[in-house]
Amino acid sequence: MIPNLDSQIGISVYSTTFPGIGGKIRLSPEDFNVSEIISEKIQNSLNHQEGYAVYKLKKKKIDTNHALSSIFRKKGIRLKSLGLKDASAITEQFVCSGNKGKALENFSTEKYSLENIGYVKKPLSKKDMIGNHFKIQISECSDNLSDFKEYDKVLNFYGYQRFGSKRPVTHLIGKAILQRDFKKAVDLILSFTSVYDSKENSEIREKLSDKENYAKYFDHVPIQMDIERIVLKEMIEHNEYIRAIRAIPLSLRRFYIQAYQSFIFNQSLSSAFADGENLFEAQSSDVCFDFNGIIGKYVRGLDQRLALPFVGYSYYKKTRFDYQISKILKLEEITPKDFFIKEMQEVSSEGGFRQAAIHCFDCASQENTVEFSLSRGMFATILLREIMKPTDPIVAGF
Repeated sequence: MIPNLDSQIGISVYSTTFPGIGGKIRLSPEDFNVSEIISEKIQNSLNHQEGYAVYKLKKKKIDTNHALSSIFRKKGIRLKSLGLKDASAITEQFVCSGNKGKALENFSTEKYSLENIGYVKKPLSKKDMIGNHFKIQISECSDNLSDFKEYDKVLNFYGYQRFGSKRPVTHLIGKAILQRDFKKAVDLILSFTSVYDSKENSEIREKLSDKENYAKYFDHVPIQMDIERIVLKEMIEHNEYIRAIRAIPLSLRRFYIQAYQSFIFNQSLSSAFADGENLFEAQSSDVCFDFNGIIGKYVRGLDQRLALPFVGYSYYKKTRFDYQISKILKLEEITPKDFFIKEMQEVSSEGGFRQAAIHCFDCASQENTVEFSLSRGMFATILLREIMKPTDPIVAGF
């Protein structure tokens, strides 16, 4: 049975036949270990003389952004990460200076450590990180983890965190923006709640569902609800919905649109699988990625991986998945051209393609611990979902 949360984010199928072991993850940060994998080219180019300093950042109980902010406060240097790692895990990742010069000396705090590993001729970018390696302990599960063998049969869905996890609202806000319903977008940001929200959060969100309460309850909104406070402040001062949305940082506004695209992608993948489409092997006329991540048409004999459209204003209709995608867009009352937003052009999105199946390598399991590596942009929680088949993903620690 598919959990309700999965359905809310567009996932309506399991692609493996494994019955699931149940259990929980993240009972402690030590249960969830993540380490970045950088390209062999970058590893070989590291030197110990000069250039842009590269560091290994190890952390727990703090997310990447807060760790980098702390380093800036303590050392006065801004470092750039290749990917974001959350707080509920032990993580290792690569960060790089944006300026040439002498490296910081190695140092550590209670939550993180920073170690210089060399220099590169030009700053690292996201494309230099090719994936992540995971080592995850699953607690309170049945003892047949080693029976899971379908690592190559997992669909490449977007994971729960893409949509807000406990409060799956990001894609709904994105859809409201695409439909130019800025009032609805504001309402969702301020008052959307879920069964997993705390009692205090639900109570304040209920108050904010009435516009008359904005000024009255502004000081009651917790400081951690920083986006809500930004939107409220604009609404109280100017009473303009589009202006309130525009006050949100651009990266987050773009993320709302991307979250809705992710929802459409999840639905498309679910629907194509349910209709019997082969999503694990490319066919003639399919669009594929090669092993370098370059997109192109299927060529027999080449090592390619099937891709599905990621809908935007440049949506490519000529794939065998247009039947499912067009049907979903019609039900959603959205068209590809809606992704070009004249009123807010800076968040428009042309779309693209995303791999249909997860590329998993270096897989192993022992007792209740599983290890695997995933290519960049793939979600460990989606693979774990197929292994555990949780009845309630949030309770299970997803």
